[in-house]
Amino acid sequence: LLLIHDAQCLQTGIKPFHLYPLPWDEAHLCPVRALGEWIKASKITSGYLFWKMASGDRPDAEDTPMTSEQFLELFRNNLLDIGVDPIPYGTHSFRRGGCQYLSSVRRWSLRQLCDWGGWSTEFSNLTIVRYLISWNDDPTDMWEDYFNPA
Repeated sequence: LLLIHDAQCLQTGIKPFHLYPLPWDEAHLCPVRALGEWIKASKITSGYLFWKMASGDRPDAEDTPMTSEQFLELFRNNLLDIGVDPIPYGTHSFRRGGCQYLSSVRRWSLRQLCDWGGWSTEFSNLTIVRYLISWNDDPTDMWEDYFNPA
């Protein structure tokens, strides 16, 4: 179990994250393993886990946090590196992708998804639907195969 919280959690009442290692067949998705590898590779022992980056992919200054804008720029550069158009992707792509994964692969209920994402469970405006369905989704099944048992 890895428990992540900060002073803001204590001030605002926001629940801390409880992370558990995923099974070996999902090691590529495991946040606990990824965080452990990052800490080992970065040799960070205190302060922020993700520092602001300078040119040449070097940390700018010790214990200066990376901004969300810089993260997005680096993320989009990584997408370009692998030949993916970065325009449709933003920082919310991780939340949307996580929501879609938890719904379609892990088979979480709408209530679990809303609790995980911090969305209302009153289901009056279904904010969750914006995360489950996106214009750039790639459907996994053809319509004619929805009830195909094969």
